[in-house]
Amino acid sequence: MRLFIILFGSLLFSYGQDKVLFFQTDWGNQLSLDAFCERAKTSGYDGVELWLPTTSDKQEALKGALKKHGLLLNLLHGTNKGLPFKESLEQYKSVLETLMLWKPVLINSQTGSDFFTMEENRAFIDAANTISAKHNIPVYHETHRGRFSYNLPDTNKYLNLIPDLKLTLDISHWMVVHESLLQGKDELLGEVIKKSNHIHARIGYAEGPQVNDPRAPEWTNALERHLGIWEQVIRKGWKENNGVVTVTTEFGPADYMPTLPYTRVPVSDQWQANVFMMESLKERLKLNK
Repeated sequence: MRLFIILFGSLLFSYGQDKVLFFQTDWGNQLSLDAFCERAKTSGYDGVELWLPTTSDKQEALKGALKKHGLLLNLLHGTNKGLPFKESLEQYKSVLETLMLWKPVLINSQTGSDFFTMEENRAFIDAANTISAKHNIPVYHETHRGRFSYNLPDTNKYLNLIPDLKLTLDISHWMVVHESLLQGKDELLGEVIKKSNHIHARIGYAEGPQVNDPRAPEWTNALERHLGIWEQVIRKGWKENNGVVTVTTEFGPADYMPTLPYTRVPVSDQWQANVFMMESLKERLKLNK
């Protein structure tokens, strides 16, 4: 797994300042790992983000595909909300230790539960911070429905309580939770942006976490709102992270992607939506340099 450290280090060196590393999600992927990684590479991505495969043969296939196509790796992790708190916490710590052995660029964690107490949720965050420091690999806690970070006001409470809490900002979740594009909430958002180190790029709106097609003109206002928030995170990250920021494009498949009735055919192309996210951010940052 030294490959990822060497490759990530060389990318940082070669990119210099003010760069964004883009990762493609494998959410809903039906291709082989090799074909998926090849498509990600040819589409312009620097890496992929996924849950670690559970079988040894798929893990070996992942290692081979990453090396073959020269891609970086982010891993996903999460609290099992179906287990009692103590059992869930032990499982969370055990799996996180295993993920660290892969030496990913980062680990994105869907942490805790909106049904856990603040103290219980904090136990997961503290465990992640301890294991992260031990391995010198960042763990970022995603703003996500159903987790400790399911809304903006409560997430700010955790930020005040835990100074070293680091976030992945998936703002699309909060757009639907708060049934708005969070206009007039920039003061609260500012505190979140300060602690956001990774982005999940997807366009949400007042009625859902994913618009049907981000290229459609009816979503221009939502697109611009998301791009503006992401740009703040990126420009803050450029100052703090050696000039490099990470973004995962995360439009999902059916049924997260709206579908036609009866046939369940997606109304737009997931891959194209994600590439559009990447290209829109690149254009936005170029225009606002």
